Amino acid sequence: MLTIFTFLLSFLVAYLSLPILRFLAFRFQILDFPGERKIHKIATPLLGGVALYLGLWAGLLINLRYLRIFSPLLIGATFIFLLGLFNDVQEISASLRFFCQIIIALFVIFLGMRISFLPAGLVGDTLEVLLTVIWMVGLTNAYNYLDGLDGLAAGSAVINLLCFGMILYINGQYPLGLFAIILMAVCLAFLPYNFKKKIFLGESGSTLLGFTLAGIGVLGNWAKDNIVRISIPILILGVPIFDMIFTTLIRIREGKVKTILEWLKYGGKDHFHHYLVDLGFKPKGAVVFIYFITFSLGLSAIMLSNDIAVEAFLTLTQAGIIFGIIAALIVIGRRRHSGWS
Repeated sequence: MLTIFTFLLSFLVAYLSLPILRFLAFRFQILDFPGERKIHKIATPLLGGVALYLGLWAGLLINLRYLRIFSPLLIGATFIFLLGLFNDVQEISASLRFFCQIIIALFVIFLGMRISFLPAGLVGDTLEVLLTVIWMVGLTNAYNYLDGLDGLAAGSAVINLLCFGMILYINGQYPLGLFAIILMAVCLAFLPYNFKKKIFLGESGSTLLGFTLAGIGVLGNWAKDNIVRISIPILILGVPIFDMIFTTLIRIREGKVKTILEWLKYGGKDHFHHYLVDLGFKPKGAVVFIYFITFSLGLSAIMLSNDIAVEAFLTLTQAGIIFGIIAALIVIGRRRHSGWS
């Protein structure tokens, strides 16, 4: 009963705050203006992420006894949210944002939240810290880049969180499962406004989602076997991971980026969802297509949770083949449309 009440409270706080935030965004010109590298045609408010944050805390405040369990994640998510909000209000350089994200990731590691599967010792500890930073910062930015079509980032997050939540509840990890349910509620509250182009997540919202999803992946005890435990978050978050890797490879191949700073600064219609639209999908069709891929990977992760390393390896191989086929079709489509070789 408490779970249902928490879900409804978080949903209502986020949903009812959105019209107010939309008004404030217009009042103070916190808007995403149309441009050559953007799909929308009119100036759109950018404060949707604030509604997510308010709804998240509304749900957490009636479950205070659980806060200690994921307090490092909440502290880091708050800093990430504030960094994104500052960028929505007054744009700051990509290099400074990237540096701040690394510092925030290191801070949550210092608080005790990190990937853990290697033998204890200097080398093992150093590698785990490095992998945690790459995972947290990478997915924070990957979800920011995924936020390119109406409903894509928030809707994908709902599916991700549903899959995470199911495994957490099955494994008896109620507090973290409740956190996933709360975040899912605020995303569902946001979607009707986003689909109608009334408000965007903004960087505050997209990076908040990316960071918290990455954090849930680190905090969850997904399986006894280390390989399975690592594979489950990778599968559930497979789409943003694929999008970042594939887009980066294409940019390097075409000589668009040569350094990390160039990669951070570069913006264009060259992400997974953009390619689907270029291939003939309508924007909503591309969103639904990505939903299905996300859900399919999530189902694989749920089924994998009671398996062993061999099954994990085979499932990841299967996912890699699927993404390889999608990448090949995208490349062929680009060649036919633009003479790209």
